[in-house]
Amino acid sequence: MAQRHLDPTDPLAGPAPTGDTLAGYLRAQATEFLRALRLHRETGSGANGSEGSVEAARALRRSARRISASLHTFQPLLDTDWCEGMRPELAWVSGTLAMEHAYTSRLERLLNALHRLSGSDRAAGTHADAAAGARGGLAAGARTDAAAGTRADVAEGTRADVAAGSRAAGAARVGAAAPRDAGLRTPPSPAQERSNLTVGAAKAGALLDRQLNLARTRAHSTALQALGSSRFHAIADKVAVLASEVPLTPAAATADLRPLATAAKDRLADAVTALPLVTAGHPYNAAALIHGLSPDTVPHPQDAPWHQVRLLLRLHRYAREAVSGPKGNAVVDLRLLSAGQALNRHRDASEAAAAAAQAARTPRIAPATAYALGVLHADQRHEVEAARFAFQQAWQKEAEAVSTR
Repeated sequence: MAQRHLDPTDPLAGPAPTGDTLAGYLRAQATEFLRALRLHRETGSGANGSEGSVEAARALRRSARRISASLHTFQPLLDTDWCEGMRPELAWVSGTLAMEHAYTSRLERLLNALHRLSGSDRAAGTHADAAAGARGGLAAGARTDAAAGTRADVAEGTRADVAAGSRAAGAARVGAAAPRDAGLRTPPSPAQERSNLTVGAAKAGALLDRQLNLARTRAHSTALQALGSSRFHAIADKVAVLASEVPLTPAAATADLRPLATAAKDRLADAVTALPLVTAGHPYNAAALIHGLSPDTVPHPQDAPWHQVRLLLRLHRYAREAVSGPKGNAVVDLRLLSAGQALNRHRDASEAAAAAAQAARTPRIAPATAYALGVLHADQRHEVEAARFAFQQAWQKEAEAVSTR
């Protein structure tokens, strides 16, 4: 039987941190928030914000997340009314600032996948060129295919593509089936399938570019309005007070932070236990493809528990940071880092698949466009499976490391 030893890299195993440690961590994060806010105002925040303003917005989100997470984990040591008032406001700031980046990354991810699936050798980052060529094809074909590309046909055809794609591995899933409404009575040749996918990918890229760029522009405007609102100014004032005065309870001076940090770790472990890790331990198990392109527009029901684990993992990581002190003396746990990266990829692929499904529900699109979007949806759901497998591997290493300490 392996002997259990204290892990010197685990902040929960060191000297007992108290409320003063938590206060120092919160003051440091509040200072980072104010510094990022000043940088954002200095670098400009217009429609074409500079790289400095983008980085400042990321820093604002990072510090807001850490403050909010600490208020959640260590709330018994802080003023209750103050915590209840600050947490939703910080979540609003973080969520509002994250939307523009999310839409930009989603579009880039989907265009990269379209170039890869259609066999294009062009760099995926040339969004302007891809969109310009695709919009021409979309305009030329949309009128002639309007009657054939009804919403029912789109849903039926893309579900067939997704189901066929889930049964094939690797590159075979790309051309496993043709749309049902394409009028082909004999199986198409690989060359025909590749041609259909290439033509459809151009139109699909134009459609996604239009929809996601519109959403990104709206998110940018919303973020600018939020940063100039009285609500945000009130939050900034409270954070400025937090940078010098932390509302600790009288008992926090001698309280140990480790039990609360351990509770955050236990909540994460319980949530991971509820996940189907045995299934996720087999790559391409097709569990993430069940129900495929559902007509329901709500987020994929299978993804919710994984998203919850991602949030709990973040709370656990931030609790480790808080226990280690304001200077961040905790050694980065590579296993937790790998697990978090896998869950981030899971979230990104899941949202990209949902965006492809939403685009496929656009009325009166051409069958070739619907076919490309169905293949794209299946590809992103396979990416969801791959991310689950990567998380399972990282988490098993974490469990083995804990059992041998």
